[in-house]
Parts: sequence; structure tokens; C-alpha cells
Amino acid sequence: MRNHEVTTRQPLLKEDGSLREPGWSRQLLQIYDRNKIKAPKFRIKEWDYYLITAKDYAVAFTISDDGYIGLQSVSLLDFRKPWEHTQTILNVCPMGRLKLPATSEEGTTQYHDKRLHLKYTVKPGRRRIQCEFQNFLDGKPFACDIALEQPDMDTMVIATPWKEKKTAFYYNQKINCMPASGKAIYDGQEYLFNPKTDFATLDWGRGVWTYDNYWYWGTGNGLVNNLPFGFNIGYGFGDTSAASENIFYYNGTAHKLDDIEFHVPGDSYLKPWTVTSSDSRFDMEFKPILDRAAKVSALVIETDQHQVFGHLSGRAVLDDGSALEVQDILCACEVVHNRY
Repeated sequence: MRNHEVTTRQPLLKEDGSLREPGWSRQLLQIYDRNKIKAPKFRIKEWDYYLITAKDYAVAFTISDDGYIGLQSVSLLDFRKPWEHTQTILNVCPMGRLKLPATSEEGTTQYHDKRLHLKYTVKPGRRRIQCEFQNFLDGKPFACDIALEQPDMDTMVIATPWKEKKTAFYYNQKINCMPASGKAIYDGQEYLFNPKTDFATLDWGRGVWTYDNYWYWGTGNGLVNNLPFGFNIGYGFGDTSAASENIFYYNGTAHKLDDIEFHVPGDSYLKPWTVTSSDSRFDMEFKPILDRAAKVSALVIETDQHQVFGHLSGRAVLDDGSALEVQDILCACEVVHNRY
């Protein structure tokens, strides 16, 4: 059944390491247990990624343990220039040593070395991101202390298998529309966040992937009619016959979408895109501002990423059939090819 919704709290994996119930859910119902995975440690991928946006700037943070490589990164983006800088620290074969929590709902996720101190703290209804990054750029440090509110609201959780390998799976939660407060500091400038207008997205993921994957993903938050509006759209990753991760939220309630397609200009990521859904409930124009591009090729690892930031405008149709007019929602839409 397309867009099958999981409603039962249960272990994520069966005894053979395959997904018990592929599909989507509004909360983190299926229980992840790293010890139940039937794959080598170097194939297990675990990550927590936060993106916090204001009108003119954004920050992003990644703590990840991808088996034979760990990737810890901080990004600062200024859309007025436009300009961005991402600083990344790579670790060889962490394979579980970072001890990332088995759930997004509690606990502490952190990474520390001589140069970078990055910590996420989760408590009921709120989250906190603290960071100190020495020599972030040009010998200058980056620092932040940002608080996120997490009201009682729907989220997007997806459990996706791969047809070609039954022990491969993608278990992911996206939490949108979290009001953000606090600040980041770099080069004497403060980047302030106002919880009335500025929001965060969490991309929390655990799983075992196949080696070669190509995907599209988009996320954004803002206000429509002075109420929180956010979206999560994506495709190309795994076997989505049970459910897609396409959804938008309005005032805390999820509205599920069918298939999404990104129409990206062939000659430039910075020309306008369109984004459409097969059920005609999400019809948008995306006007890019900045392409945060990254390409790495080293032995068996290859990644080619274009995370494009810009504004989304158009029409979104609620479950009751009424339409929202969406205007200039700041968001990120990405096209990624990974081989690792």
C-alpha cells in the first residue's frame, strides 16, 4: 500500500536484520537497536544534522559515524553576499565509538577534539546546540549557543529498505518547524535567531546503505498566514514502494504527499527550479541564492553534493482540500551522488 503509515511501537528490525514494517510514521515509533543490525560495523551509518535558518543567514551542524569514516562539520551561510563556509573534520573508522544515541528523543550527542567541541543536548520539548570551532576560517574561531523549542507536533519518520539487499535500510526522522533562539559568532559578527520567525530542521538517521546512491532532498521552514509551515521532500533513495518521505506541515499537523519531482535546469543549479507532486498538492517555484557544492573522491569514497539554498513559492493543498499560498520560504534543495 502506497504511503503505508506505521502506527505500532515495535522493534525496527526482524531477527534476520531486515525491516519489520517499511513505511512512514508521525513519530519515532520503531525502536532502533544497533546490535540487531546484520552487517559489518564499517557499513553502519549514523548521523544527526541540524539546519537553522533566519531571513539572511543560516548555520548547519553534522555529527556522524559512517563506519569506516566519521564526518563532523559546521557551516555558516550568509545569503546577503551570498557566501558560505563549511569546515569538516574527518575521522578514520569510528565504527560506533562516537556512541550516538539510539533515539532522537533524549540524550546527548557530542564530538570533541583539540579543535572542535560540538554538543547536542535533548530534553523534553527542547534541544540545545553548543559549538566551539577553533580556526574555523582564516585563523578565526566560530562559536554558537542555540536553543530549539520542540512543540507537540507531527514529524516525518521513514523506514525504507533496498530491493537488492535485505539487510540494508534507511531509518530517518525529519523534525521541522522548531523555533530557534540564541546566536552564532564569527569574525566579530553575531548571527541572532528569533524564535518568532526563525526555525530549525533536524535530520536524524540510522541505517545500512548500499554502496552507490543518488538522491534528491528538500527542507524548509517559515510562516504562512503567521502560522508555522515546513516541508520535507525527497526521492531516489532505496525502495519507496511502501511510502515516500514527502510531507508538509501546517501549524503542527502533517499533510502527506505522493511522489515529488525536482525539475532542475541542466546547465546551472542557480537558475530557477520547479518542484511538483504527482497528486498536484505541492506545486512550487524554487529561486536559488547559493550553491553549497562539495565534491570528494578518494579511493573507494566518492561524493558529489549540491545543497542549494533559496526561496520557495507556490501552492500547497491541505488534507481538507483548501490551498495555502506559500511565499518566499527559505529552504534548501539538494542533489547528491554518493559512493561509499
